[in-house]
Amino acid sequence: MERHTAHGARFRAKPGKAFAVLLLTAHCSLFAASDAHAMHISEGILPVGWVLFWFAVAGPFIAYGLYRLKGRSAADLSFKPLVGLMAAVVFIISCMPVPVITAGTCSHPCGTGMSGVLLGPAISVLVASVALLIQALFLSHGGVTTLGANIVSMGIVGSYTGYIVFRTLRGLRVTIGVAAFVAGLLADWATYLMTSIELAEGIRGNAPFLPLFWKLLVAFVPTQLPIGILEGAMTAGMLVLLHKKRPDLLVRLCIIKSGETCA
Repeated sequence: MERHTAHGARFRAKPGKAFAVLLLTAHCSLFAASDAHAMHISEGILPVGWVLFWFAVAGPFIAYGLYRLKGRSAADLSFKPLVGLMAAVVFIISCMPVPVITAGTCSHPCGTGMSGVLLGPAISVLVASVALLIQALFLSHGGVTTLGANIVSMGIVGSYTGYIVFRTLRGLRVTIGVAAFVAGLLADWATYLMTSIELAEGIRGNAPFLPLFWKLLVAFVPTQLPIGILEGAMTAGMLVLLHKKRPDLLVRLCIIKSGETCA
């Protein structure tokens, strides 16, 4: 009975119930996932110097995200439940491993392009940080020492790329669906561009940077090319659906103006 009515009730469910459903979905999907590959940048790969550097880069963005969350929550009491829902979505999306045979690791969607567009990049960084921390502590996805690097690539680069691309295209009067698609696509690809940079710098030793960087980037292409397209489609689908079903929500999030059409 619940399965039959789930899609019809999703937009009417209370935030707490919807959050619980999303977490349950994530829990089930994790049991179905393979343990053969590590996600994100795995524990112990980066030298101590780079570990500290990436934490230093991520720290101010996390602090600013907390500041923005406090301010927006004070102005809108319903904003925190929305952030919780988006955190669950990012958590689930980034727990979908796709093995990269040529690199001995995994690719995965990120979801931060979507959260960057909907919540703004500062709070999206915070959302990604929470998702990555839970994955590192309880699911062995990524690592605690590499958390800063993963926040930089997925949280900061992904969120800000998605937000800037979406706002730029909307300023050029591109439709919401197309702007969201390109934002999700480029946010995903930018994340893996940054991941390749982090890995190349961390593991190259005395070897030249560029040959290893290109080798890593090319290794991700067969999986990340279609995953990026999929993530663009998911981001566009979410924005178009919200515009049709809950345009008031997009108005409150300052994504569209009141009475604006989808074109």
